Amino acid sequence: MSAMIYHNDRCGTSLAVLDIIRQAGIEPAIVDYMASPPSHEELLALLLAMDMAPRELLRTKEPLYQSLGLDEDNRTDREIIDAMIAHPELMERLEKAIRSRTDA
Repeated sequence: MSAMIYHNDRCGTSLAVLDIIRQAGIEPAIVDYMASPPSHEELLALLLAMDMAPRELLRTKEPLYQSLGLDEDNRTDREIIDAMIAHPELMERLEKAIRSRTDA
């Protein structure tokens, strides 16, 4: 079995998830989404896999959340996704988008 984790090493939840995976005996591929944010298409695929709306992935306590007006109800999913790609620190819970597969 292999796994991949979208990881933020400054996030306690992300560090905890990585630790759980490693305690299970799996060394996952690690994607530092702060340094290499997903593309628009990749983020859409992750949101679909997690069954989440883009707004649910927003880190609402980040100062950018309000300064970019992302707290406004009229923001489209596209605007929210574009903001998260441009400012990956706005992404919360991305570390939970772990894909696993069984190698044949």
